[in-house]
Amino acid sequence: MAYLIRSFDWSSTPVGPVERWPASLKTSTSLILQSPIPMVMLWGEEGVMIYNDGYSVIGGHRHPALLGSNVRDAWPEARDFNDHVMRTGLAGKTLAYRDQEFVLHRKGYPERVWLDLDYSPVLDETGTPAGVIAIVIETTERVIAERRNREEFQRLQNLFSQAPTFMVMLSGPEHRFELVNPEYRKLIGPRDVLGLPVADALPEVAEQGFVELLDHVFQSGEAVNRTSQRVLLRRTEGGVLEERFVDFVYQPIREDGGTVTQIFVQGSDVTDRVRAEIHQKLLINELNHRVKNTLASIQSIVTQTLRGVETKEEAAKAISLRIMALSRAHDVLTRENWEGADLRAVVESSLEAFQVAGRDAIRIGGPDLRVGPHAAISLALALHELATNATKYGALSSPSGNVDVSWSVGPHSEFRMSWTETGGPPVTPSDRRGFGSRLILKVLPLELRGVAHIEYAPSGVVFTLDTSLEAVSDKASGAAS
Repeated sequence: MAYLIRSFDWSSTPVGPVERWPASLKTSTSLILQSPIPMVMLWGEEGVMIYNDGYSVIGGHRHPALLGSNVRDAWPEARDFNDHVMRTGLAGKTLAYRDQEFVLHRKGYPERVWLDLDYSPVLDETGTPAGVIAIVIETTERVIAERRNREEFQRLQNLFSQAPTFMVMLSGPEHRFELVNPEYRKLIGPRDVLGLPVADALPEVAEQGFVELLDHVFQSGEAVNRTSQRVLLRRTEGGVLEERFVDFVYQPIREDGGTVTQIFVQGSDVTDRVRAEIHQKLLINELNHRVKNTLASIQSIVTQTLRGVETKEEAAKAISLRIMALSRAHDVLTRENWEGADLRAVVESSLEAFQVAGRDAIRIGGPDLRVGPHAAISLALALHELATNATKYGALSSPSGNVDVSWSVGPHSEFRMSWTETGGPPVTPSDRRGFGSRLILKVLPLELRGVAHIEYAPSGVVFTLDTSLEAVSDKASGAAS
């Protein structure tokens, strides 16, 4: 540029021949030529351009035509900007811009560029501003790189925030929370943990050994995976500890030298899954238990029935009816997931097959009450035996006979169920003790920790069971299973 300036015909410009340049212009020109920083001087009202080698690179294909031209004409796409610069600089003021964006035609096509610009007035011998010196640093590559980094970071932030799993970035040996996504906040509750060490932000977690596990990962550089890990979290301030189950990985993050500087935590809250698995295991165990009990009940029904019958046909019919009674009780309990049943539903299902068409031969009444699975089956089998006997010999064998089934709860949680027959043929006690009699008078009170009584009144059979509300709820101590 020194060579080009010396050989340029300055007499064709407002600046005039070099030999007539004022000392201030020569000094300023010498200053910018010796600077490694891109600089341009805009002299006079026209802003005649004199620049150094650094600025020639910024000029691109417009160099060397820029030399000696008026700045407003040299960069027509930035005319208004440069006009403002000249007016400000010649008024003795400075200007500074950082990452100023322009669209310049440096290569024959419009190009977006970013520049750092510093403008200062150049004073002549009288101290009057005669021109403007500009330091011009192109920052295009840096700006584009930063924008790309920001966009990439924002993209990662969006992925981080929208991830269906919880994610956390911990930094330093104290494991300070650097990044936390919404799923993690959902896990730990509304606590502001950013910037805090894990031990301070989640003290209950530290007490369960998780900080020691983080220390191990940070020091050894080895990742740690856990599946269905139980953790107790105080998800509200002053609240109780809540049990959660999580799958997670602690992944060490290394710098270029290989030193661990951060730990990335990623995982899922699998509490619902784990609890479902636990519940499933309990159900399977319960099912196994109930199947064994059911088989034992059927075995007992078959054995006891065979002792009291004379023909195969009678045995087959009795066994079939009793197993059907057991099945109906199971149906009621299955609808309630074997967590108990409504007593009225148990009674109705047990006696449904014995109702007489066209009239309410069996009347049912009592308060709303839930009974346990064990009590439900025991009562269903007993009611079946009472109804079978009433159909053969009692009130249900007569077109005008009736049965009243009722239950009540006393002031001290006493439970009573009554079976009262009326309108049937006269009944008399029998010396024969079959399966039904043994079931209602011995097995039932034994199973429900109560007392059973049967009376053969002239009007019909009256059967009562007295026990406790606790017993029929399957809560009695030592209740059979």
